[in-house]
Amino acid sequence: MTQFKYSKRVPADGTDAVGAILQAAADPKIISFAGGLPAPELFPVKEMKAAVDKVFEEHGQEAMQYGAAKGVTALREVIQQHVKEKENVDSELDNVLVTTGSEQALDLVGKAFVDPGDTVLVEQPTYLCALDVFRSYGANFASVEMDALEEALKANPNTKLIYTVPNFQNPTGRTMTEERRKQLAELAEKYDVYVLEDNPYGEIRFAGQHVPAVKSFDKSGHVFYMSTFSKTLAPGFRLGWLVADKAVVNKLTVLKQSADLHTDNLAQFAVAQFFADNDVDAHVKEISALYGKRKDLMLEGIKKYFPEGVKYTDPEGGMFLWVEVPGVDDTVELFKECLKHDVAFVPGDPFFAGEVQPGAFRLNYSNMKEDQIEVGLKRLGAALTAAVNK
Repeated sequence: MTQFKYSKRVPADGTDAVGAILQAAADPKIISFAGGLPAPELFPVKEMKAAVDKVFEEHGQEAMQYGAAKGVTALREVIQQHVKEKENVDSELDNVLVTTGSEQALDLVGKAFVDPGDTVLVEQPTYLCALDVFRSYGANFASVEMDALEEALKANPNTKLIYTVPNFQNPTGRTMTEERRKQLAELAEKYDVYVLEDNPYGEIRFAGQHVPAVKSFDKSGHVFYMSTFSKTLAPGFRLGWLVADKAVVNKLTVLKQSADLHTDNLAQFAVAQFFADNDVDAHVKEISALYGKRKDLMLEGIKKYFPEGVKYTDPEGGMFLWVEVPGVDDTVELFKECLKHDVAFVPGDPFFAGEVQPGAFRLNYSNMKEDQIEVGLKRLGAALTAAVNK
């Protein structure tokens, strides 16, 4: 049998723990809080069909032809206006790059800025797919609490990049304070490191007050801002974007051309048309209201069914909350036990760049119908109680 000589970037066999977990959780009898999926019943199917029909009528040939690697101009204008209105981020059109999902933005930044041995500072825990991307380019990681950022920068002088999810973070649901965001932008300039601000969930706020983007405090171009339409419209379009200095966008555009030439033209035209024809703010408010209701139901179930001493976050928006169970050492084994109770979550282990926090896991509330949330949490509470009392 042929022994294929893969590059060092290719993960070893058996390292797709999350894929295995999600596959196990896909059994229809299992109530799964594992996936990070939006609520499909809120996808604007009718409105998007109308947008696509109009695109074919008015831009059919252009939408079906090869396009610019930076993206369709109409969509880049939408993004430019959007970040100004929502995040107080001033930009020119040349600062905007459309990507094939926000995952491509992560990959392009990793490819452009991370050399083997460079240090990437990350929150603890942090988005697991970002860890996978930066690891594939040879990054070393330093996990840091953002209130100790300057000490971490002094201790890691070869830091190239700081990665942060400041709003309703995946996996914890927590939000960075405005003061810490200002400090982050200032330290990036002071130490000449780059910040990749990942904001996929920021619009989905159902409590509290909006906090300005880190990018809005950036005076030197050290902050790169990325987001996506996956959480507010539909993930299947695979449309994300990055706002950065023109020179950075130009370099990333060259790298993007070698990856996919350009992002799907039809999807870009359709989303631009959707913004022109619909009240997008009203649509996002509907999403936020539903997710807030489901989050509240999840917290009620946790309080009702989980054993004493369990800690959990109470996010003001987004799609996830984080649970810590004292007395549980192996969350992967706990996951297997929960499957026997027909309920699933994502173990915390893959979200840590360094030492893993035992007994921690992520729950998703956006994708589960209300009547199933309590049933699932009752099952999960029974499994946790059995694990704690072993």
